[in-house]
Amino acid sequence: MSHLNTRTVHDSLGDIQIPEEAYYGAQTARAIENFPISGIHLPHAFVHAQALIKWAASKAHADLGVLEKTKAEAICQAAEEVMAGKHANWFKVDVYQAGAGTSQNMNVNEVIASRAAELLGKQRGDSQAVHPNDDVNKSQSTNDTIHVAMNIAGMNLLANELDPALAGLQSALEEKATAFAAIVKAGRTHLQDAVPMRLGHEFAAYAENIRRHRVWLEQNAAALLAIGLGGNAVGTGINTPPGFADIAVKYIAEATKLAFHLPTNPFTFNQNPDEVVLVSGVLRNIAQALGRIANDLRLLASGPRTGFGELELPAVQPGSSIMPGKVNPVMAEMMNMVAYQVAGCDTTVAQAGAAGQLELNVMMPVMAANFLHEIHILTTSVTALTEKCIYGIAADEARCRWYAENTLSLATALNVEVGYEEAAKLVKHALAHDISLREAGQAIGVDEQTLNKALDVERLSQVVDSVAPPQSNALHGTGAKPTTREFESAD
Repeated sequence: MSHLNTRTVHDSLGDIQIPEEAYYGAQTARAIENFPISGIHLPHAFVHAQALIKWAASKAHADLGVLEKTKAEAICQAAEEVMAGKHANWFKVDVYQAGAGTSQNMNVNEVIASRAAELLGKQRGDSQAVHPNDDVNKSQSTNDTIHVAMNIAGMNLLANELDPALAGLQSALEEKATAFAAIVKAGRTHLQDAVPMRLGHEFAAYAENIRRHRVWLEQNAAALLAIGLGGNAVGTGINTPPGFADIAVKYIAEATKLAFHLPTNPFTFNQNPDEVVLVSGVLRNIAQALGRIANDLRLLASGPRTGFGELELPAVQPGSSIMPGKVNPVMAEMMNMVAYQVAGCDTTVAQAGAAGQLELNVMMPVMAANFLHEIHILTTSVTALTEKCIYGIAADEARCRWYAENTLSLATALNVEVGYEEAAKLVKHALAHDISLREAGQAIGVDEQTLNKALDVERLSQVVDSVAPPQSNALHGTGAKPTTREFESAD
């Protein structure tokens, strides 16, 4: 995009022209020129976290008397505008940029400084009024703030978006488990006929798997709460006034209502964004669990004439451009694709996380982009799957019952009555003559009372003393219902 009117801005490398109306400055402009790579920018969640850091830093500096009050207030107001989504079109730096995210940090510094200058009645970009380095970036470095922003943005999305979405999915699956509790069906192992069970058992298992993944997510996400703001370039806190880190982190915790705190060792924090790698791995596991549920839904709804046909998924769009009336399991298919993409994001995060050298890992921009992207697409896909698929699932009870009564694995229950060898003969006879086990038993001469007892699918599909009471865990006390203690409060 060309701009008719430009202005000259300056940095340590000299002068450069930028659009007259731009809020960013010279360092952002150089990054735009140097990195025309993907056209993808770090998301608003990350910029919001950066602006929150600048806001908290300025409030801490005002409290400590090391930044003029009116200037601090202008920086805070400008940062609040950025957090609200204003000036978003001036965050232009590509994801694939200078190592560590110096360009990204300066983009935010320059925009906030420019806007703060305006709020003080000066011209946009007047660094004499508000300087992006000396004032907005005061007591900070790219090296600590990009890492901190990654943690804040990730934790905010996990607590306020992904966990609620997973809770909604869990609830919807629990509702289906209750609705399908009395429906008898054939279980399947190795994709072969197995003993009877209830359709409700299948859905209750899905719900419980989501519940325990939520618990694991919360337990591991707690590692994101340690943020090394004030460690500065390498962890020493050079050029940082005493008390700055404690005060700034306290403001961040209060603003987010999340229990952010300083790390045990600021040098470890600067060197290793390993907590992001840890949580990304948990997200990959969640994606795999969701993909597994999606695969099951696709199998159980396959048909309608030549597949399992036990479930009917909501029809949300036509399924074929050539086959009239065809309806496909598109929401489950979408979930599978998201699961694959999350695995790709996690691979990038893991590889980049292993790339640290000495006092810093410079791969944080691509880590942040992939980490936040996987959280976002998990959130939106889970919400869509819940609303457009899970709530509308219906069961074909008659078909489920037919499979349950005709599975040859009912012979398992005959073991107790006639022994394994005799039961195996019944299975072979049934297969050879394409008849049911009951019919095979009648043909071979097994008495009717024995057959009625052994082949009662209602009795066989009941759970026999295998459900444990809710177990305690480190975060929640009991495991009956998930909570989000780490996600909820800094108090």
